[in-house]
Amino acid sequence: MPTLLASIALIVAALALALALVSWRRTRPTADGDLPADVLGLRREVAALRKEASGVLRHLAVVRYDAFEEMGGRLSWSLALLDDGGDGVVLTSIRGRNEARTYAKSVLGWKSDQELSPEEAEAIGHARATAAP
Repeated sequence: MPTLLASIALIVAALALALALVSWRRTRPTADGDLPADVLGLRREVAALRKEASGVLRHLAVVRYDAFEEMGGRLSWSLALLDDGGDGVVLTSIRGRNEARTYAKSVLGWKSDQELSPEEAEAIGHARATAAP
């Protein structure tokens, strides 16, 4: 009986060793940075996603203000919508007593070739502050 148990234990140990060897061969380091192949694929995918996301308008800022002294409630606003490179648009809505006017100015590299109001420049500055250095 003890010989049978010893034989079974030896067979189970041999199977465990074989499974460990197969598992190690699947995840063993490669020549490309000593990482398993699946990790390298994930790194490439993350790099591609980062490149794609760089053009997304993800730096946003709103500045609300009173454009005219007789108007209250800070109903006028400037909104900057910019990507990682500071390219995008700044939108402005000026609310008067009887009308509202809306303006759009293009922004390239955190600057506009059109003259910006102080509020528009402030919105761009706040949006830039959310960008990574």
